[in-house]
Amino acid sequence: MMWTEIDANISQVTGEKFQSSQRRSVGGGCINQGYSVCDGERTYFVKYNQASQIAMFEAEALGLQQMYQTATIRVPKPICWGTAGDSSYVVLEWLEMGSAQTKSWEEMGRKLAAMHRCNPLGGSQGGFGWDINNTIGSTPQINTWTADWGEFYTKYRLGYQFQLGRRKGGHFPQEKELLKAIPEILADHKPQPSLVHGDLWGGNAGCTVAGEPVIFDPAAYFGDREVDIAMTELFGGFSAAFYRGYNEVWRLDQGYEQRKTLYNLYHILNHFNLFGGGYLSQANRMISQILAISR
Repeated sequence: MMWTEIDANISQVTGEKFQSSQRRSVGGGCINQGYSVCDGERTYFVKYNQASQIAMFEAEALGLQQMYQTATIRVPKPICWGTAGDSSYVVLEWLEMGSAQTKSWEEMGRKLAAMHRCNPLGGSQGGFGWDINNTIGSTPQINTWTADWGEFYTKYRLGYQFQLGRRKGGHFPQEKELLKAIPEILADHKPQPSLVHGDLWGGNAGCTVAGEPVIFDPAAYFGDREVDIAMTELFGGFSAAFYRGYNEVWRLDQGYEQRKTLYNLYHILNHFNLFGGGYLSQANRMISQILAISR
């Protein structure tokens, strides 16, 4: 029944009859189920979960749609989304993925910088945030529009993650000291609101078989572009060619090396909230490191 409804939605949105005859399970991440669906001519990527997760899929589709409309870096175009029975789903353009070469990494850096330079919404809203809340992994991500970046990051990024962390039994001895210090740490840094991917690690980036760079699974909002670059360094780092390409188009601001630990703390706190384990001690080490640099 679910697939019949999904086929019908694809048909309605595209204006072309679609009836999937081949369905193949593929990676959908650690949260969702992913499928390749094909009618013999056209192929789409479908992710699905419980019906209660429809807001997550809607936010993902809207983020991809906004990134797609910048006409900069390639993202899978969202086709449709909705609920079918006790499931929710999102249908995306199917992209055949291949191996990234040096020139692909350089182009990824250049095109991401171009996306960061696009400001179709952030400037008109006069600040940082997004029209709706979304998720980082399966954790809610609060995107209330805020004029000041330091205030936004303190309240809706680290402050919210600390709140969740305490509920999970986390102990952060220097939490208050850090949150108080952020306005001073960011005092001389005045970023423009950039459309950011929001969850840009190696698992959410790749290249098509033709060598075109692609990013996907966003947690989009308007923020400091450095949050994306910082996260690319968090879990092993991207190719050096990526950073070379990025800096060709838009060189990183002075002080980035000091700010990146502050920005990556958000993701480590989120990993503690999602997975527990050693992420708590890692978060507290990062807090100490940030405060030591700021003093």
